[in-house]
Amino acid sequence: MKDVFIIKKPWITEKSTRLNEMGKYVFMVQPSATKNEVGKLVEEIYHVHPIRVHIVRRPGKEKRFRNVSGTQGKYKKAIVTLKAGEKIDLGR
Repeated sequence: MKDVFIIKKPWITEKSTRLNEMGKYVFMVQPSATKNEVGKLVEEIYHVHPIRVHIVRRPGKEKRFRNVSGTQGKYKKAIVTLKAGEKIDLGR
């Protein structure tokens, strides 16, 4: 897998926007991504220096609508903490 495709997209929610103010940025990543890969790729793409990377996995959940049952997809997200004073412009 090419490194460029490890990070799928920035995760933009109310909570992640509050984290941005503290120097933490959230990205949706491939399920096979590791902390080291995500940290190196953020450094290459955005030209910043990550201090810490946390990985969060969310399993798929079963949902029902009337008599039809299905599952929501599972996903993995990475929370990247940057050095003090550094920012990433996510193009808002």
